[in-house]
Amino acid sequence: MTAHVDSHAAPTSAEDFLNRRATLSQRIHTVLHRQPALSPAIVLVLAGAVFALLNSRFYQLGNLSLVAQQVAVVGSLAVGQTLVILTAGIDLSIGAVMVLSSLVMSKLAFDHGVPGVLALLIGAALAVAAQAVNGLLVTRIKLPPFIVTLGTLSIFTAATLIFAKGQTVALPPGAFLLWSSQTISLGSLHLTTGVLLMIALYAVIGFALRYTAWGRHLYAVGDDVEASRLAGISVNRVLLSAYMVAGLAIAVAAWILVGRVGGGDPNSGINANLESITAVVIGGTSLFGGRGVVLGSLIGACIVQVFDNGLALAGFDPNYQVLAVGVLVIAAVSVDQWIRSVKS
Repeated sequence: MTAHVDSHAAPTSAEDFLNRRATLSQRIHTVLHRQPALSPAIVLVLAGAVFALLNSRFYQLGNLSLVAQQVAVVGSLAVGQTLVILTAGIDLSIGAVMVLSSLVMSKLAFDHGVPGVLALLIGAALAVAAQAVNGLLVTRIKLPPFIVTLGTLSIFTAATLIFAKGQTVALPPGAFLLWSSQTISLGSLHLTTGVLLMIALYAVIGFALRYTAWGRHLYAVGDDVEASRLAGISVNRVLLSAYMVAGLAIAVAAWILVGRVGGGDPNSGINANLESITAVVIGGTSLFGGRGVVLGSLIGACIVQVFDNGLALAGFDPNYQVLAVGVLVIAAVSVDQWIRSVKS
């Protein structure tokens, strides 16, 4: 007796395989892959809830105003860092360029009587030029971004100290460069124009990354350089543009920094390099490139400041603030590794 073979068994099995129900782990993986800013947003909300329980002053508008003002400089700098990291690079010199740019702006206006607007434009041009140097070394000489920016970190830091001659520059009240420190009050909420500049910067760069060909090419190059080259994308041009646009973000951060310190200070922003990287990593942008959004970097910068502020209000030792940030960085990178390794 011949056994009957169901000719429809294989297609049915294949259909069942394709329509299989995803596990909880796979669904979480898919959501986090599509929404890189979701996990840091959850962390920010939970942190805010916990710190509000520890100290009722945390959610007072005056305290939130302080947090926003503290985020402005590093948050703006994180925009530039995000662009570089999206290309699978990293910029260790970004804070040094910001300080050099802010000092040039201040000294031109104070020591040489250059009009504030022109001093700002010259400082911005310097930041873009400095980043162009980084970009050219990466694209033309094919040096690793880590090594390039490690070297230029020392160069730009030395240039700042030589140019400043160890002196700070205090701009007079009413100077144009101090416009970024002007306060806009909405009841008990006090925001500086520097905070508004940062928000505008995120809006512009976020739009460019999401809706322009340049943004799509940037993600493609960060995800796979060779595939992008084969697809006809000018990889070197995209990489160079990422560094130069980052220079514009640095210029905005430099202007905000001038407003916060009241001029130029060669010792300001000492930890800005690492703080910008920390904000971007915690914000869900992959260190391996090709995945992330600038909104996540803003959330990451807010998380760092919320932890600093919340732990201080709760009376914790400042060392615990450093510990918390370190744990968050390791957790963020671990989540990124999991997202890249799990197959849905």
